[in-house]
Amino acid sequence: MLSEIRFLTVAEVAAVMRVSRMTVYRMVHSEELPAVRVGRSFRVPEHAVHEYLRTAFNDVG
Repeated sequence: MLSEIRFLTVAEVAAVMRVSRMTVYRMVHSEELPAVRVGRSFRVPEHAVHEYLRTAFNDVG
């Protein structure tokens, strides 16, 4: 359900991933990370961040 989805701001995603906000913006614009535009800002589904990190971790290790 949509009500169960938690959305994170770009700053929150950057903090979770330990990268800069610009890196998150690049990932959103290159469609590596799905996002929803809300006004002039982006919101990223929390599960998408966890999925990205899980697959990135599996690719490396």
